[in-house]
Amino acid sequence: GGWLLLQNCHLGLEFLSELMDTITTAESMSEGFRTWITTEAHPEFPINLLQSSIKYTNEPPQGVKAGLKRTYSAVTQDHLEVSNMPQWKPLLYAVAFLHTTVQERRKFGPLGWNIPYEFNQADFAASVQFVQNHLDDMDIKRGVNWSCVRYMLGEVQYGGRVTDDLDKTLLNTYARVWFGEHMFNEKFCFYKDYAIPKGKTVEDYLQYIEQLPVIDTPEVFGLHPNADITYQTNLANETLSTIVSIQPKDSSTGGGETREAVVQRLADEMLEKLPPDYNPHEVKAQLQKMGALEPMNIFLRQEIDRMQHVISRVRTTLTDLKLAIDGTIIMSEELQDALDSMYDARIPKLWFRISWESSTLGFWFTELLERNQQFSSWLQNGRPNQFWMTGFFNPQGFLTAMRQETTRMNLAKGWALDSVVLHNEVTKMMKEDVTGPPPADIGGVYIYGLFLEGAGWDRRNSKLVESAPKVLFTSLPVVHVYA
Repeated sequence: GGWLLLQNCHLGLEFLSELMDTITTAESMSEGFRTWITTEAHPEFPINLLQSSIKYTNEPPQGVKAGLKRTYSAVTQDHLEVSNMPQWKPLLYAVAFLHTTVQERRKFGPLGWNIPYEFNQADFAASVQFVQNHLDDMDIKRGVNWSCVRYMLGEVQYGGRVTDDLDKTLLNTYARVWFGEHMFNEKFCFYKDYAIPKGKTVEDYLQYIEQLPVIDTPEVFGLHPNADITYQTNLANETLSTIVSIQPKDSSTGGGETREAVVQRLADEMLEKLPPDYNPHEVKAQLQKMGALEPMNIFLRQEIDRMQHVISRVRTTLTDLKLAIDGTIIMSEELQDALDSMYDARIPKLWFRISWESSTLGFWFTELLERNQQFSSWLQNGRPNQFWMTGFFNPQGFLTAMRQETTRMNLAKGWALDSVVLHNEVTKMMKEDVTGPPPADIGGVYIYGLFLEGAGWDRRNSKLVESAPKVLFTSLPVVHVYA
């Protein structure tokens, strides 16, 4: 009737099948016996063992209130009275608040942290231990050495996990704004209504935490309110795509068209609209006319090669898929994925690997036609007055070609590529207002298709402004990029 605890089972996968056999073949077993297993998620974990188990996961709680509640539930009265310094209790609460904040920012994806870090209870415990030791060794006359506390929190305890420079700046900013003599001031707040409580017992703190809002505005973590829209949208998309991916894949639906018929019709429509292949001889001849060794034309040739690759892949997949649906050829795994994806309006993996991100198959295909239009008209009619920069496979390559072009124009002045830097100026023109290329004395290119996230654009004064509530993206006017 005892309990058996096996820890970190992802490190001993071979033993698990032996365990499974032992449990299933045991003739008699006590009612009170339990086997507990701890493991990290692992793709090769025996599936039958997983299915016959009751699963528990230990996720960080959602929201400041839940996070602080969890932290303070683990704090004992002895822990609260471990130091008689007046700074100890406020500092403990501030570290708990910082701990909840860094965990909570993860849910906002790249808006919260550029890289999702696994901050955990050990970081909190180490930070609290450091604060306790620091107060024990403190000279009362000098008080807390704040630069040391900020450095330890922002660079070592939490900062030790952080590898991105901007994320490091963010952590150090939290440490600077929240940790200092000002935190003992009556009026100090992390954000309005989120203050440091004055309490003597763990109960006092838990009571204060209980009256915090259940749902926090992103501003508590230093984010714009619109971050919440992004988070909710991503959450809804993830939920819906999970639901779509687990729906039945049988061909026999009750009434109406079968999956295969729907996909076959879609494949016919796409094949009809798909642009023709580029003729390599014609491309070469056109580029020769335009100057095949000009940096911009080399760039164009590379983009056309990649576009051709996408067009042929799409054509082959659609043609094979029609044959497989008719039963002329065998339905391979990749064609099956294409069939399922097209039915669910998602981009088949075969195409996605060599192309670009898009929310649905319809948008992706429209973009294929638009990107191709830009390349073919550039090839046929010469260099355009403005470029749709987000329609390139390699936008950085485009900017490099433009720098090379400018350098060559100014070789007489002794310009070298390494010393040429990019400048950009947001013009007052929209895409429709551009009638010619940029002024010849400055050179460069006009580009469009860029959006701002998290800020708005004041066209009259050409400057960034706060983004309007509920507006996630703002379209920028035409930008003049020169070198």
